[in-house]
Amino acid sequence: MTNPFADRAPALSDPARDMLPVTPSDSTDLSTTAVALYIEKAGTVVFDTVAGNTRTVKVTDYAVLPVGVRRVRAAGTTATGIFALVIA
Repeated sequence: MTNPFADRAPALSDPARDMLPVTPSDSTDLSTTAVALYIEKAGTVVFDTVAGNTRTVKVTDYAVLPVGVRRVRAAGTTATGIFALVIA
C-alpha cells in the first residue's frame, strides 16, 4: 500500500497525521501542538489556545474542537477520552 503522506510537507489544510492521548495538566503543554481536539466522553474542557487564551467549553460525546491547542488544563476539565489531532 502506498502512503499518500510520505512525500508531502504537512499543511494545516491536511487531515491530521496522528491522534495523541491527552493527560490534562495545569503546568505542562502538549508534546505537539494540536490542530484540533477529539473528546470521547461529554463534559467540560479547559484549554489554552495557540493564541494564548484560556477557554472553557462544554462538549457532548464524540466532540471535535477545531482549534489550535497547546495545553489542556486539569483544573475544570471533566470530559474524558481526550485526544490531540496533530499534523507533525
